[in-house]
Amino acid sequence: MIVETLTVGPVQANCYLVGCPETRAAVIIDPGDEAARILARVRENNLRVSHILLTHAHFDHITAAQAVAESTGAPLAIHPDDLPLLNVGGGATAFGLPQPPIPVPQIWLSVGNVIETGTLAFSVLHTPGHSPGHVCFYERAHNTIFVGDVLFAGSIGRTDLPGGSYETLMDSIAHQLMVLPDDTVVYPGHGPATTIGAERVGNPFL
Repeated sequence: MIVETLTVGPVQANCYLVGCPETRAAVIIDPGDEAARILARVRENNLRVSHILLTHAHFDHITAAQAVAESTGAPLAIHPDDLPLLNVGGGATAFGLPQPPIPVPQIWLSVGNVIETGTLAFSVLHTPGHSPGHVCFYERAHNTIFVGDVLFAGSIGRTDLPGGSYETLMDSIAHQLMVLPDDTVVYPGHGPATTIGAERVGNPFL
C-alpha cells in the first residue's frame, strides 16, 4: 500500500494519498489545503484518484477539496452528520480565516460502507465526538487506519468546538479504535503516525 503524507495549511493538517501499487488507483483523505501541491504529488506518483474521503468537515481538512475534486473528477465522500459544518466552510471564519470553497458531496458515508480503490478496501467507522459526523477509514488487510482528529500520538481530538463532546469522543475511541489490534498503524489528522498499542499504553488521555 502506498501512503504519502502531505502536511498542509496554516494549522499543519495531514492530507493522505493512499494508493494501490498494482493498479495505481488511490484515494485522497482530507485535502485540507494546498491543492496544487496535492495534485502535483498525485501526478508524480502516477496515481488515479477514485475517491476523495473526508474524515470530517473542519476547514483544515476540506479547504482544497473542491479544487481537488474538480481536477480529478473523483467523487467526494462525507458523513451526512457533518454536512452542516461543511456548508459553513468548516468554521474557518471563526478563526479569522477566509471561508474556503464549499464542495458538493456525491457519496454519503455510513457505518458498514466499504470504499474500494484498486485492491484496497476502506471500512467506514463512525467516530463522533470531535464533530458529529466524524469517521475513520480502516484498511484491514494492511492493518492501517486513518483517524482524522479523533486520536493523536499522545493525545486526543479537541471537543470544545460546536458539535463536540468529550464523552462521545472517549466512547468512540474505546469502542471503535481500542478494539483494533495493537499493531494497527494509526495515521492521524495532525502529527506523526502511531499504533493502537502505543496509544493504549502511553497515551495519558486513555
